[in-house]
Amino acid sequence: MTIHTLIWDFDGTLFDTYPFMVAAFRQALNQLGIDDIEIDDQEIYETMRQHALGTALQQFSAEFGLGRDQLNDRYRQIEPTLIGQAKPFDGVSHLLNRHLANGGRHFLLTHRNQSALTLLADNGLATAFSGTVTGDSPYPRKPDPAALNALIETYAIDRTTAVMVGDRTLDIEAGHNAGIRGALFDPGRLINEKNSHPEFLATQMAELEAALFN
Repeated sequence: MTIHTLIWDFDGTLFDTYPFMVAAFRQALNQLGIDDIEIDDQEIYETMRQHALGTALQQFSAEFGLGRDQLNDRYRQIEPTLIGQAKPFDGVSHLLNRHLANGGRHFLLTHRNQSALTLLADNGLATAFSGTVTGDSPYPRKPDPAALNALIETYAIDRTTAVMVGDRTLDIEAGHNAGIRGALFDPGRLINEKNSHPEFLATQMAELEAALFN
């Protein structure tokens, strides 16, 4: 079936932001008195990828005897100073432009705030997107389909030719809850796709492009 519309998650899907999120998390822990030797970057990354930032805040504040709000506040102060260094995954620009050239459309649905739009603009990708919903919007978080449904209704998206693209189970679930297909972009193979049953699965952007269009 032809794919006309791609609705993209941002963190870990379009942009490789997790290394900077983990670095900010480590710095926040350091500032709250946790020694480097006690911090496992890979464990933080896997918790963020497999679950959410909120899960990481809850888990590691409990592990280190910190207040969750205290850790969150420090993280939120530090992360904006680092995230501007993030870049798109290899192959993102090619995939976006190929789909546009074939008459397709792209939309953004992310829990990240306006910094996502800034990063898209700074990397010459903003004009590829016909519409966006960021974390500054009042919709409930994925996998609730409210934000997706709003995009679909606002831009007259045909659900039968639309795909939600994301790096976590909740992205695929959001797509399915909105009645569209899901594509799981899973570098490192950290996500158990059996939990969400994506229609497309890839670990690299070129592989995702081939799965969607070939």
